[in-house]
Amino acid sequence: MNELNLTIISDRINPGFKSTKALLDAGDMAGLQALAKKQVELGAAALDFTIGARASDDPQFLVEAIRAVQDAVDVPLCFDYPSAAIQEVCLKAYDEGKARGRKPIVNSVAETRWEIMDLLKIRPFTVMVMASERLDGGVGKPNTSGPEIAGTARRAALRLVREHGVAIDDIIIDVSISALVSDMAGMNRSALEAIGTLGSDPDLRGMHISGGITNIGQQLPAKAADGTDLKRQLQCAFLTLAVPLGMDMVLATPSAELRALPEGNFVFETFKQVLPLSGTDVLRAVRKLYRK
Repeated sequence: MNELNLTIISDRINPGFKSTKALLDAGDMAGLQALAKKQVELGAAALDFTIGARASDDPQFLVEAIRAVQDAVDVPLCFDYPSAAIQEVCLKAYDEGKARGRKPIVNSVAETRWEIMDLLKIRPFTVMVMASERLDGGVGKPNTSGPEIAGTARRAALRLVREHGVAIDDIIIDVSISALVSDMAGMNRSALEAIGTLGSDPDLRGMHISGGITNIGQQLPAKAADGTDLKRQLQCAFLTLAVPLGMDMVLATPSAELRALPEGNFVFETFKQVLPLSGTDVLRAVRKLYRK
């Protein structure tokens, strides 16, 4: 269920999930196809696609996996690799006809690896920009504040339009959502600030804003102190704040129920208390989520 009307890019074709890793390790294409079909049935509009390090070691297996998934579903694939060489293999293997004429998505473009944009010579694609890092005087640096994230995203988006002819609605900005338990520097607070800035920028109207929402509950127990699903509720808590600011896409497992949480919801209220904090105060506040 997706009550927030978000476009969901499923994150399940990723060896970070044990069940998916088992399929990839076994070369189980039928199992991979079944997984892809299930994600689409549950509401995924696209499938994030990575087979991990094997992509560089065994490009033929990468091609086989792409073709197998495209034989099973007709949604676009989002190729999640920071390497231009691997992205080239993916783009050449991708069959636009099997996705009802829709372009693939190239995930992990950044100012620090702009050479990926040279791959437009192979085929058009939707661009997902990682706004968590910038190029500063020829050196890559992490973005740690809302203005840095938003400034990098705006600069990259306008450059894509101006220099590469990418339509504004073929640009997705990934604001990088952090694991709450280790967010000592307030990166989720900065991400929300950046979403608000980008969502209200008239020059960027039509651009999409996304993030990997499953990251937020990493290393936390399954249940909140009130007995509810802690990780899913945290995802919903972030999205309850982010969607009104302009977030319209999400990398997520589509089986998760994504909905706005009401005022007074235990996890939502505690999440709002954590957001302004930094350092070890974050740990103390996060413990309230699961300790009675």
